[in-house]
Amino acid sequence: MTEQRSGFPRRDAEGRVLTLGDLLGVSLAGWVIGVLALVLFDWAFASIGAGEFGRTNGWLAVILPAWLYWDDFRAWEFGAARVVAALVAAVVAVVGGLLVAGVAAGLAPLLTGGLAALAFTLVYAVLWFHGVHWLARRTG
Repeated sequence: MTEQRSGFPRRDAEGRVLTLGDLLGVSLAGWVIGVLALVLFDWAFASIGAGEFGRTNGWLAVILPAWLYWDDFRAWEFGAARVVAALVAAVVAVVGGLLVAGVAAGLAPLLTGGLAALAFTLVYAVLWFHGVHWLARRTG
């Protein structure tokens, strides 16, 4: 397996993310950027009287990590391994995010959803990375 290009995340010749650390690092950075953007927009709208601060849905912070996951999904060749790994990771990550949102239900939607998006981001990255590699080895 050869590296495609320098940069972050490091990718192989097919464009797949090489390490779980790279996938987690970039997806968590995307989550942070998403949260900061939501806070900025929410503050801007609250300051002009278009609602209370903290009322934005924090789940939106998952957009950049999901984009990275989609890019990595497309880099894997077509087959059952990538589809099964993506579906299992998505279902478990959504359930994990919903559980975190349930625990944090008394907080503002921005915070509750942001924590849920964080849980989704972490769970999906770990399950996707290990799952797709394991299944790809098993299915050839």
